[in-house]
Amino acid sequence: MNFEIKEENGVYTGKPSGWIDTNAAPDFLEALRELEEKVGKAVQLDCTELEYICSLGLRGLLKLKKESAAKGGTLELLNVQPDVMNILRMTGFDKLLTIQ
Repeated sequence: MNFEIKEENGVYTGKPSGWIDTNAAPDFLEALRELEEKVGKAVQLDCTELEYICSLGLRGLLKLKKESAAKGGTLELLNVQPDVMNILRMTGFDKLLTIQ
């Protein structure tokens, strides 16, 4: 799992790639904490290269959404791939998160 953070016009974009499984989840959660610290009005996660996400990763997304909302911001998932979208649908996270 890799994670990049970019900022453009006050919008921070995180780009996770690979598998977020139980081994990679701690690194993913740390990357989300770093992103939380930089949150502006909007946070986006570009999921173009994300292949899988486990329950710990989903919990991290929910926490990031709550932290962002507390600061008056939003969290959006972009370019979610079919396998990850299936996981989001099965867990009900597709109804909790904004997916573009």
